[in-house]
Amino acid sequence: MYDKKLAHWDDIDKIRADFPLLQNADVDYLDNSATSQKPQCVIDKEKEYYEQYNANPFRGLYEISVRATDEYEAARQTVADFINANEADEIVFTRNATESLNLAAYSAGDMLVNEGDEIITSVVEHHSNFLPWKALAKRKGAELKFAEPEADGKFDPEKIRAMLTPKTKIVALTAMSNIFGSVNDMKTIAKYVHKNGSILVVDGAQSVPHVKTDVQDMDCDLLAFSGHKMLGPMGIGVLYGKKELLEKMPPFLTGGEMIDMVTLEKTIYAPVPHKFEAGTVNAAAAIGFAEAIRYLQKVGLDRIEAREEMLTERLVKGMQQIPHVIVLGSEDPADHHGICAFKIEGVHPHDVSTILDTDKIAVRAGHHCAQPLHKYLGIPSTTRASLMFYNTEEEVDRFLASVKTIRGEMGYED
Repeated sequence: MYDKKLAHWDDIDKIRADFPLLQNADVDYLDNSATSQKPQCVIDKEKEYYEQYNANPFRGLYEISVRATDEYEAARQTVADFINANEADEIVFTRNATESLNLAAYSAGDMLVNEGDEIITSVVEHHSNFLPWKALAKRKGAELKFAEPEADGKFDPEKIRAMLTPKTKIVALTAMSNIFGSVNDMKTIAKYVHKNGSILVVDGAQSVPHVKTDVQDMDCDLLAFSGHKMLGPMGIGVLYGKKELLEKMPPFLTGGEMIDMVTLEKTIYAPVPHKFEAGTVNAAAAIGFAEAIRYLQKVGLDRIEAREEMLTERLVKGMQQIPHVIVLGSEDPADHHGICAFKIEGVHPHDVSTILDTDKIAVRAGHHCAQPLHKYLGIPSTTRASLMFYNTEEEVDRFLASVKTIRGEMGYED
């Protein structure tokens, strides 16, 4: 259970004042799994880059280019420390988690997978951790195998273990479902995967912003996540990889800045992580992302987890008490980690979202980039409310009150 001293903040209004959109827009923002809001310090940090040292990192010996390089590499170290990577060189900056997973599939996948081999993913995955492996299997003539969730939305590590064979080269699974909100036991799965001689690729896009992530303890081989879901700018993502694996992987893109030497006859690539960062990097976003991490650390990850657990319990329990509402995943609110995907009997999710919008409540409706999971569940689409620590009890209560009216507004007499 959450610690009430951590979860109930006397200064939540002060925290919310750090986020311009929460002050400027007339909306209860409950679509945080799609993207989070940005504190003023992150906006200011990006602005600082463009106003004070806007130069191309690595390409100039003059003062502001050197500063841009230093700030960019400092951001890499900040990310490495946040997830407890062994060293900063294990952090590759990308555009987003989607690009990170594609990098993993094209680079590690092409290196490891041959015709007749196997790749394991699941029906739960976001398209970003589904389509790259589907494409790899087709490209290589490999077999793609799909793990299924338990009733609470989690993977049973023993069932994953049973799927492994000598032909299994890659296992790619989400650490936290963007539909169920459930957190998977990736540490145990990693043990089974490695004992089998395979590698584990983890989609951490939903988990890294909400639960403490220690890649050394988890022992994953590759981990993908995005800055924009954890208070950072859009356009910046991360692929963490064990350095020994990254050094073996071929580059995903080739061009400027990812080389050590090029002649007409020969190319020597730069060391990791730079061999994976071709072209001009998104320095402003990386620097802004590091500022977002510092903000999260200042607020306190324990406080954040406790508050989100409290808000989630309030939301999920409230939804479970409303007739004709079905919440996907575990019956235990503690398993949802800020995510509540649901359906209302007889009402299309788009209508649910539209009605909530008239009450100034922002949620997402559709398949949430998880069409295979919706098909598996026999539900074409759902509505999803998702929380962040800056949300309030009052916002949750207004959401619940609005949901209670929806069937009536659609003409049902309950």
